[in-house]
Amino acid sequence: MQPPETCFAQIGGDRVAYQIAGEGRIDLVYCSGAWSHVDLCWEHPRLSNVVRRLAGFSRVVLFDRRGSGASDPLSLDERAPWERGAEDLAAVLDAAHSDRAAVYAFAGAGPLALQFVARQPKRASALVLNTTSARFLAGPDYPAGVSEDVAGTVRRMMALWGTEDFVRWVLPGVATDDDFRRWYAKYLRACASPREVSAYFEHLLRVDLPALLPLVSCPTLVMHFDHGLVPLAQGRHLAEHVAGARFEVLPGDQSEHFTERRERMLGLVEEFLTGVAHTAENDRVLATVLFTDIVSSTKLAASLGDQRWRDLLDRHDVLVRRHVSRTGGRLVRKTGDGALATFDGAARAIRCAIALVADLRDAGIELRAALHTGEVEMRDGDVGGIAVHLAARVLTKCRPGEILVTRTVRDLVLGSSIQLEDRGVHVLKGAPGQWQLFAVAG
Repeated sequence: MQPPETCFAQIGGDRVAYQIAGEGRIDLVYCSGAWSHVDLCWEHPRLSNVVRRLAGFSRVVLFDRRGSGASDPLSLDERAPWERGAEDLAAVLDAAHSDRAAVYAFAGAGPLALQFVARQPKRASALVLNTTSARFLAGPDYPAGVSEDVAGTVRRMMALWGTEDFVRWVLPGVATDDDFRRWYAKYLRACASPREVSAYFEHLLRVDLPALLPLVSCPTLVMHFDHGLVPLAQGRHLAEHVAGARFEVLPGDQSEHFTERRERMLGLVEEFLTGVAHTAENDRVLATVLFTDIVSSTKLAASLGDQRWRDLLDRHDVLVRRHVSRTGGRLVRKTGDGALATFDGAARAIRCAIALVADLRDAGIELRAALHTGEVEMRDGDVGGIAVHLAARVLTKCRPGEILVTRTVRDLVLGSSIQLEDRGVHVLKGAPGQWQLFAVAG
């Protein structure tokens, strides 16, 4: 799926950026947090794959509330940003010609979603709340809240906003991914300025919306990660005070939202909204499979020694993640001295391989790469099937620095600027018949 066109809804003189992804029968507004950026979220698969998954069964509407991302700034006055955010959501639905939609709110977007669903019940077909709250501070009638010393946590959050240390703190489970950590820090800086973040958190400490919970009349699913910055008790309070709400505890913290283990979470959303359970282990999708391998890795490791070899592998891993991400692919796994990735476009997969071979050569690593397009089986975050097997076999035919593709891939990129040279017909171990292979020129 290519990033969709960015459009703008109007509220007075302000513009609210939004996008529409997917063509499902259900309209679903995805509020990914207090801050978002509809353009940049497609740059990294840890974010974009969530949208792609939701778009597999719905017509997803993404938007940046005013004061965030590609939308106009929000004046820093006393009016709560989620009140204006609810207005933004309504305006975006109007612009998207949607009379009624489900709303999915993650983390800091919860107050916005509650404001909209409670005040405009006819426009909400369902509500999904994920690791959020109607109130954060404790009070005499709200024991689920945290004490006011959370202000120190907020000050720390504001001081670290937009830095890699912020990502290490709030998303520890994915912060070890160097490429993602750097990218997400940049993403946050693009979403909102430190001054806007400070103003938002000042409001957030005063949010007090439990009175809205009995007004939520649509079917509601409350999910909550079992540990993290927002206590589990606050998710349980939401479920207990929304009539008929379903409550699901998710293992881990908010980091899981950005890993392949999010499948259980998104599967719950799909089942709740459609009534049909999603069986990811039986999924078959058409994909271009890319295998890479470091040439003569055993000899290279022996000549370099353990530390220098480890440093070289670390450099390899960073470049692989970076290029797979930039070309819209999905890094499935590292293979010790190589990688396996999948793409929904053959040309993007080839361009990723070209960039990897060139950059790794500059880093002192000779790489070879192989590609094949076919149906792959999705298996709990891994992939399998004959297409994966074939790509692995093609890799054994590669010379150092060479990128080989099957005729299937060649046929898919005909007419593009990619130049391929015939490498003849080969027998691939375990594969029936003979296979014509082509090398990427240059």
